[in-house]
Amino acid sequence: MPIFRKKNKKGMNNRFNSLLEIPQEVSTTMPKITIIGFEKMLIENYKGILEYQDFYIRINTYVGILNINGLELNLQEMTSDDLIVTGKIENIDFEQITDEE
Repeated sequence: MPIFRKKNKKGMNNRFNSLLEIPQEVSTTMPKITIIGFEKMLIENYKGILEYQDFYIRINTYVGILNINGLELNLQEMTSDDLIVTGKIENIDFEQITDEE
């Protein structure tokens, strides 16, 4: 009698994506952050905005929370997948989500 193994769907997707040379940020929910100088930032694959003020923005991503500090910060453009932050960006930090039980 043959033994059937449960296929690893994630591993299969990784091999398929690498075969077709699909970037990881396109095929997964991994965020991609592009910083242009000190005044513009593009965040792709975000979940939502947690807090927004002109000196502090907190953005929820699928792997953690992105904190942006600066002056005159604005959300210039928002779509369901992309977000553009403009202003004088001074500091960026990332809070990783951990599962604590």
